[in-house]
Amino acid sequence: MYNPAEDSFLLSEQIKLYLSKFSKPQLSSIHVLDMGSGSGIQAKTCIKSGISKKNILCSDIDSEVIKHLKSKKLITIKSNLFKNIKQKFDLIIFNPPYLPESEHDKQKDTTGGKQGDETIIKFLKQAKSHLEKKGKILLLTSSFTPMKKINQLIKKLNYKKIKLTEKNIFFEKLYVWEIIN
Repeated sequence: MYNPAEDSFLLSEQIKLYLSKFSKPQLSSIHVLDMGSGSGIQAKTCIKSGISKKNILCSDIDSEVIKHLKSKKLITIKSNLFKNIKQKFDLIIFNPPYLPESEHDKQKDTTGGKQGDETIIKFLKQAKSHLEKKGKILLLTSSFTPMKKINQLIKKLNYKKIKLTEKNIFFEKLYVWEIIN
């Protein structure tokens, strides 16, 4: 399981800021997908920000993660990206594996494919049919994530992309993007 680190905390901060713009009645109608939930930090942030637990679906590919999330009483489904997910969401949160594969790191929780963008590309293609009309994605990437194909796909799918924040950590820069359907 991917334990929360700088990227998780940065995304969590942006979720808090994003959800703080809504009133309590508005929050009660927002349906959230926490894709690749890992520890569940983003789902917990949503709950603390006023989203009802019943309106949050956690998803992960790892069976141990699924057990962990269920032990936290979170609604959880095992799925490889959207394979087992049928519904639409107002907000999809994803801290994907975003690093290029290297001899030192081939872990599925951090490596987004040989180039580092493959998982994000698959996600963005599939997410389109799971977002409500004005739905949004909060997506984390790194300065090590090759963005050329991702940006081309965002344009092709008629998404709008806004950089919410960036943060330097050690030898890389992290970004949180708001992607609007």
